[in-house]
Amino acid sequence: MLSRLILLAVQLVVAWVAAPLIVRYIPGLGRFQLFVYAAVFAVLVWVIGLVLAQVLRGVGQPTNAALASALIVALIGAALVTWLPTLVPDVRGPMRAIPDLAYPLIGALIGYHIRR
Repeated sequence: MLSRLILLAVQLVVAWVAAPLIVRYIPGLGRFQLFVYAAVFAVLVWVIGLVLAQVLRGVGQPTNAALASALIVALIGAALVTWLPTLVPDVRGPMRAIPDLAYPLIGALIGYHIRR
C-alpha cells in the first residue's frame, strides 16, 4: 500500500513539473492546449508507472489498458474544464478555485489507478 502511495505522489509531482516543459515544444496549440496537456499528463503518468514498477516492490507493470484509461479520463477532465462552465454558468466560480491544468492531471491519475 505504501508503494502505491509513493507511486501516486511521484506521478503527481513529476507530471505537474515536466508537462509544461514538454508542451512548450509543441507549436500552435490554440484552444486545444488543455487537451494536449491531458495527453502529455497521461503519457507521463504511464511512463512513470513503468519506471517505478521496476523499482518499487508491490507495484505491477502498467498495461496498455492503463494508458488508454488514463488518456480517456484525462481528456474528460480537460473537456469538463473547457465546456462545463459554458453549459452550467453557476459552476464557474467553484471551478476557478482549482487550476485548470489540475483537472486533466487528476483525471490521468484516476484513470491510471483505476486500471491498476
